Amino acid sequence: MRSKLFVPGTRPELFAKALGSAADGICIDLEDAVSESRKDEARDVVRQLLQGGEAAATGKTLIVRVNAMDTPHFERDMAAVAQPGVHLINLPKPASAAHVRAAIDALERAERVNGVRSPIGMLLNIETPSALRLASELALAHPRVKGLQLGLGDLFEPLGIARRESAAIQQAMFAVRIAAGEAGVYAYDSAFADIADAAGYRAEAMLARNLGFLGKTCIHPSQVAVANDVFRPTDEEIAHARKVVEATRDADARGLGAYVVDGRMIDVPFVIRARAIVESARSLGLLND
Repeated sequence: MRSKLFVPGTRPELFAKALGSAADGICIDLEDAVSESRKDEARDVVRQLLQGGEAAATGKTLIVRVNAMDTPHFERDMAAVAQPGVHLINLPKPASAAHVRAAIDALERAERVNGVRSPIGMLLNIETPSALRLASELALAHPRVKGLQLGLGDLFEPLGIARRESAAIQQAMFAVRIAAGEAGVYAYDSAFADIADAAGYRAEAMLARNLGFLGKTCIHPSQVAVANDVFRPTDEEIAHARKVVEATRDADARGLGAYVVDGRMIDVPFVIRARAIVESARSLGLLND
């Protein structure tokens, strides 16, 4: 999921456009993008969309961001949107591993009522100082946790940290990526609010890619093409990865644990990465075989 396009739950006129876009996934929001007075309306609109089946038929990754557990909306959100075809529930502001498990208990209850047979995963927002400190513990709380998503605006603003402070951005990204790696889940990058600054979005996406993030949130359709371009494997990466995979077969047959490909020493971690690149390229239709 290189790109995830954000859609407010109160804007049903945008649903079809988002589903027809080039984004790999869409995230329909019931939280920050919806005013308190329109929570019930948004919940009903999103439930109708999901129950209709058209969204699932697009093949995109479908995500719904619910309201936080300490609000009166959480249980009703979960009951409404835990529907067949949804891939991930995006949980804001998880406070502890117990908090995450309680959210997943609510998700499982809603799945049983709504006839969901394929378990829905959980994408956790890392957007508070405590969540950043506990990120690996949160990710390890339950097997349904699939990823950690960095929320730099929510994290930085209360602390008075400038959203464009590069050193702080890199440190927060690194901490989330290491925590995700410890838990064996993916890391997903934050939204970038300055829609007019395409160069700034690309630069932040490139940093995230270099730190091993899976993709970046898009809050405007214009950002989708940039995210898709940045987070796809390059032709050079694909070519090298295929050489590594082929060389590994030969090395395994010869009993070699380390060998050289294109002047680079290769051992197990590089093989794992090469296989992931080849699989990603194949899933994106970049390979003919």
